[in-house]
Amino acid sequence: MRHGEVANPDGVLYGRLAGYHLSELGRQMADRVAEHLAARDVTYVCASPLERAQETATPIAKAHGLDLATDERLIEAENVFQGKTFGVGDGALRRPENWKHLVNPLRPSWGEPYVDQVVRMMGALNAAKDQARGHEAVLVSHQLPIWIVRSYVEKRRLWHDPRKRQCTLASLTSFTYRGDKIVSVGYTEPARDLVPAHLLAGAKPNRGKGQGNGKAFGA
Repeated sequence: MRHGEVANPDGVLYGRLAGYHLSELGRQMADRVAEHLAARDVTYVCASPLERAQETATPIAKAHGLDLATDERLIEAENVFQGKTFGVGDGALRRPENWKHLVNPLRPSWGEPYVDQVVRMMGALNAAKDQARGHEAVLVSHQLPIWIVRSYVEKRRLWHDPRKRQCTLASLTSFTYRGDKIVSVGYTEPARDLVPAHLLAGAKPNRGKGQGNGKAFGA
């Protein structure tokens, strides 16, 4: 699961920074998904250590009477632009000293290598599979790592256009195992009606400043 909407009035790429919590809308999204999963056979709930993921996972764990586990491998991808606004005309990209970080989109040169994200996310998935074998597990992570591990499982290239990620706020990307092998991947958006239209999967970003303008600041 991707976490819900984050309170981010300054519009920065918050990345792995501490102190970024769910907005009121984000909490509604988390509650909606908890309701959606209430009848499922969930026996393990685990989240990234970042506050927004922990807060998203908490109502799900509570609904199933489970303790919430934490797995560092579910954390957001590292990014050199963390803590900055990100844009061509109004952010970090207008500064020539930052251009050196944009030379290789295949790795990518601005952050954690895609291959490293695959390794840690697959490790988290396999650990959850073992914890909930014969049942279901819910892991709460962040948009980029979720999309990268899904791309790997579905045998797509890892480098991609960020605007085309199918991983909306509070969405569920489901991996079904048979034994120790992933046999299918599914995708649902239980809180779709709560997600602002410009943030839905596949939506085109708008221009402007601040929260609610269509930009994606962190995930």
